[in-house]
Amino acid sequence: MATLVARIDGASRGNPGPAAYAAIVETPEGERIASLSKAIGHATNNVAEYRALIAALEYAVANRAPGLRVFSDSELLTRQVKGIYKIKSPGLKPLHQRALALAAQLKEFSIEHVRRELNREADRLANQALDGVRRGTQ
Repeated sequence: MATLVARIDGASRGNPGPAAYAAIVETPEGERIASLSKAIGHATNNVAEYRALIAALEYAVANRAPGLRVFSDSELLTRQVKGIYKIKSPGLKPLHQRALALAAQLKEFSIEHVRRELNREADRLANQALDGVRRGTQ
């Protein structure tokens, strides 16, 4: 199996408020192999972003992928994972630690910040999961 690509996003209405995440996992050629999304209850958008990252990493580890390239429109998340920004929020520290522990199980890991318009599909899936909760269907 080749290094996988994941496009991730988190959504929160109210921040904090009802929240959800999405992760789209693809082959390097762009073939979608998984769409992961879930409502996570009451949380901030940053918690939802981390949950999306963790879902993508768990998928890669569980499927024995040698690596994972992640694209996120969250500048905070990408810079915290790269060690550029410190984690000030106590609620994000365990999520950050979990993400780094999962990434350490892969031979290759990278995370890149992308403009929001380049992450529309992950945003759509996160909001779809969130809308399901608001309608009471998830």
